[in-house]
Amino acid sequence: EIPVRAKQLLHEKIARQIAKGVNPRAVRGLIVGIPNVGKSTLINRLAGRHIAATGDRPGVTKGQQWIKVGTEMELLDTPGILWPKFEDALVGYRLAMTGAIREQILNVEDIAFFAIKELVKRYWGPTSERFGITDPPKDLDDADEIVRVMEDIGRKRGCLISGGRVDLEKVSGIILRELRSGSLGRISLETPDDLK
Repeated sequence: EIPVRAKQLLHEKIARQIAKGVNPRAVRGLIVGIPNVGKSTLINRLAGRHIAATGDRPGVTKGQQWIKVGTEMELLDTPGILWPKFEDALVGYRLAMTGAIREQILNVEDIAFFAIKELVKRYWGPTSERFGITDPPKDLDDADEIVRVMEDIGRKRGCLISGGRVDLEKVSGIILRELRSGSLGRISLETPDDLK
């Protein structure tokens, strides 16, 4: 149990407080990370009740909040944080795919385009099965081929507008929602080779 382990780590400090006649307060911990990774969900799980607001988008936690975990521990729930600048644009796109970056500051079609390119390259089987598509792009560096795959998904999902054209904004939303909800199964956007 986490409070017990935390108290073991702080046993010297607690012993000093008791020696001074001070009643030791609850152990305090901080939960910190990027947006939309489950910090509040983890706290709710540890607390055994739903007290921290959760959602499938970044920015649900607006401010800091202390949450009691039993009688011996308190955890500080904080809004997600991101570093101010990405050295590599791929990092930003991958974070946007997961929903860690608000869609209002990025073009949803650009994110979905990048997502389909990554999914087709790394997870063609689950992507093909989930979206009901059978014709993979012949060249992942050909933007027209990636758009064609998105249009195939749009036709399968009924994302059509006048003239029988595909509504790329609507299909982009579907792709990202299904990716973020886990409908494509367990996937990783990085491999050890990507980190070299």
